[in-house]
Amino acid sequence: MSSVIVRKRTAVTPLSGEHAFFATTAKGVEDVLAAEMRGLGFRGVAIERGGVRFTGDLAACYRANLWLRTASRILVPLAQFPCDSPQRLYDGVRSIQWNDWLTPDMTLAVECNLRDSVLTHSGFVALKTKDAIVDTIRDRHGRRPNVNPKQPDLGVHVHLARNICTVSIDSSGASLDRRGYRTDAGEAPLRETLAAALVEITGWDGTVPLLDPMCGSGTILVEAALKALNRAPGLIRERFGFQHWPGFDSSLWRRLVTEARQGERTSLSAPLLGSDQQTDLLAIAAANARRAGVEQHITFTSGDMRDLTPPPPPGIVLFNPPYGRRLGEEEGLRVLYRQIGDVLKQRCAGYTAWLLTGGPELAKAVGLRASRRIVLFNGPLECRFLRFDLY
Repeated sequence: MSSVIVRKRTAVTPLSGEHAFFATTAKGVEDVLAAEMRGLGFRGVAIERGGVRFTGDLAACYRANLWLRTASRILVPLAQFPCDSPQRLYDGVRSIQWNDWLTPDMTLAVECNLRDSVLTHSGFVALKTKDAIVDTIRDRHGRRPNVNPKQPDLGVHVHLARNICTVSIDSSGASLDRRGYRTDAGEAPLRETLAAALVEITGWDGTVPLLDPMCGSGTILVEAALKALNRAPGLIRERFGFQHWPGFDSSLWRRLVTEARQGERTSLSAPLLGSDQQTDLLAIAAANARRAGVEQHITFTSGDMRDLTPPPPPGIVLFNPPYGRRLGEEEGLRVLYRQIGDVLKQRCAGYTAWLLTGGPELAKAVGLRASRRIVLFNGPLECRFLRFDLY
């Protein structure tokens, strides 16, 4: 009997009309994400803490996952209710129509984010939420779904702040920074979504050279190439959460993918140049670019950034040097940051330089006055993204 119900569900989606969505992002990137969404024509764009809210239909949900470069996840809020006790949590979750989203043959996982609330243990909140969901499914089907914390068919997010609980489902599955092209990133990698945000903030549009003289695994340049080629970052991924929902519209998804591929550019008008002293990292960078399908658009060379020879200006040079979080590292890094300043002053006249750093004292060692200072978070680390105008 349950198989009949599942077949019926695949023909109908709960998102057949207008719905609210919430795109999460790194702290400090909310304005960048909102501008990106407006540029793509999303409706009802509104910045909130930790992300951007928007409205749309099922196609908007699919498009957001396919196209957004700086979003981490696309959540679908299902309910919001007061929650100051375990029973109110259980009852609120039970009130949601889980049979629209989940069958006994699917798996689920629950993640929690708690702040300033009576309930303070995320593990308990996740367990109570899971119990309410599986009890709902068991009442309908006589069987309950299993939990798969690593790769669930349905991800459930609980946000509990000041005793107000918002329950959402995750349409993305794995975080959207996991594009699929990076299998080995080296030490302290920059997330793809943050790298894309850095490119957006610089204003680089593909018409002038973009240089990364400490390119590491090449993430910044790969993201820049994807943007300049108008290539949707989601095309590289193999799996999205919404593809496992009852009611997944495969024909709509295929149409959106086809449209995205048809809109790609085939060439760039300005070079993307990356260099690094570590040849093992350059090999990783080249492999990442190859998996992303942009290897022919990026030139990687081995060399010391002090020997940087940029093309004629104008152009943009972008640095993401080490931050020195370990004891005793900072003094050695001051030398590196002074060298960065010397390179910018002596070799990059006419360029605009950007530098991401988690060390305010290190930034002073560059010896240049920043014309802009933007606060961004690289994971839990508060950073500054600094602009230097090199006349």
